[in-house]
Amino acid sequence: MKSKLAQRLAITYYRTKIRTIGLVSPKLAAEKAYDLFCTPRKSNKKPKVPPIFHKATALNLVSRGQTLKGYHWLPTHPNGKKILIIHGFSSYSYKFEKYVGLFKKEGFEVVTFDAPAHGQSGGKHINALIYKEALLDIEQAYGPFYGWMGHSLGGLAASLAFQTLANQENRKLVLIAPATETKRAIEHYFSIIQVDDKIKQAFTELIASLTHHKIEEIAVSHALKQINAPVLWVHDKQDMICVFDAVIPIMEAKPANVRFHITDGLGHSRVYKEAEVTGAIVHFLLEA
Repeated sequence: MKSKLAQRLAITYYRTKIRTIGLVSPKLAAEKAYDLFCTPRKSNKKPKVPPIFHKATALNLVSRGQTLKGYHWLPTHPNGKKILIIHGFSSYSYKFEKYVGLFKKEGFEVVTFDAPAHGQSGGKHINALIYKEALLDIEQAYGPFYGWMGHSLGGLAASLAFQTLANQENRKLVLIAPATETKRAIEHYFSIIQVDDKIKQAFTELIASLTHHKIEEIAVSHALKQINAPVLWVHDKQDMICVFDAVIPIMEAKPANVRFHITDGLGHSRVYKEAEVTGAIVHFLLEA
């Protein structure tokens, strides 16, 4: 209850601040809104380290001037393939401990990193393109990775990075409840902070100037056009964060290399924890 109250108070505070700045300068208000949009929520509670992470080899990598904290495991009976686990917004690597054990058991070498501004990694800001560059740096330093598995924002960033990779036909991509479109994420964000159209327009122009990309290009659907590797897309119909409605047009297009695994009632975070889903992912990565 206290956490929800604190969230409501924070939203009210930032909404008022951005609106007030917008009365003077929509551009400055957009910059403040963008700063907030790219700042992950951090809990005051220090997460407990899962036992399997005590057995990892610690990795450190500098990306965009920030030191990223990673973890590396070798299997007892290696199959010669590496898996990269990619967490989502306001999350961290520890949450995917179950997958580390499952992948190791099947002979995969496993690597995961806390994203910029997340977990044990440095930095203050994150967005899909910052994350994309971090993933490409990880690939260059510790790859090549046969399997990429990304959840939420990590799924979007993984698709943006994956589309640039060589030798895609010998790799696999798993997307779990990916942030399908940046445009939708921004619309959801504005539904919360509720600012006027002038600030929204300035926000859109700011993203274009900073990223040199149209918002429509920062999307899984756009990246899939450049991906020919087998893709497993997991999504729940009751996902309230990365809504299922955004997935339907992609399913209807029937991309030949994409297999959809749809659940109902697991939401955005439980979906990657269920045995049905973990089993489907492991099976997909083991298929010839």
